[in-house]
Amino acid sequence: MSLQKQIRELSKPYYWINIILSISYVIAKKLYPLCTRLFHHRGEEMCELDSRETEILFFLLIVVMIRSRKTGSVTMVNYLSASFLYTKVANVILWTYSDFRYGIAFLLVCVLVSTVLPEPSYRGPEHITYFRNMQTFEEELVRDKRISWFICFYTVWNPSCVNFAPIFAELSGEYALDNLKFGKVDIGRFPDVAQKYRISDSSFSRQLPTVILFKNGKEEERRPCGDSKGKLQKFFFSADNVRAAFGLNQLYKECVENPLKKPKQITTTVTAAVKKAQ
Repeated sequence: MSLQKQIRELSKPYYWINIILSISYVIAKKLYPLCTRLFHHRGEEMCELDSRETEILFFLLIVVMIRSRKTGSVTMVNYLSASFLYTKVANVILWTYSDFRYGIAFLLVCVLVSTVLPEPSYRGPEHITYFRNMQTFEEELVRDKRISWFICFYTVWNPSCVNFAPIFAELSGEYALDNLKFGKVDIGRFPDVAQKYRISDSSFSRQLPTVILFKNGKEEERRPCGDSKGKLQKFFFSADNVRAAFGLNQLYKECVENPLKKPKQITTTVTAAVKKAQ
């Protein structure tokens, strides 16, 4: 995602309101007029963070860093989306630590915001086939071997899969053709597919999501993949990384240059051949 797109995305109310909520306690502590009104019961050090509050913020920083690394956040938007839950939980603890009533009020505000302002999702065009069972998936791969399939194996509960979903949808809208198709398989629902393609769907899996390019009905490329020693290499699923790893631009060009013949075209060709023979 380009910097301009990120800025445009971050300008949406969902993000800046959640940013304010995420730093609300620190803002209240550092703005003197607010501090004196809200924390006057804390005495002379009402506008300073005590040791317990500092510990909570430090622990929050560690959790956010670990979770963002685990979910493969590669843009500011992904990073913020992955951290909002933890920052708001930390703020609930901080507000409650200061005054139980503040904690309840902050929690109610968070619930209200999450209800009124759900996280923005990709709403552009997408051309994705969702496979509901393994048989249909296998049949489609070999039905016409001139068709290349770009398949995302995912689970609905995995944060990395959730983050990658709009990217995959956007790529499908950009590259999908009659002979270059995009599909998704929920391996949480169909573990037999995961087993066949050697994809772990455990909660500790580093293979989610897994994207495989099939050409001529066979696996051509996948990410993430193992190195020469069989060790799984971490892959950051940004749009640019996916384009580069699978050579999507070149693949798209090849598919455009070699389109599938439509039934009408075939009929026309056969008719012309018959006339020529006569």
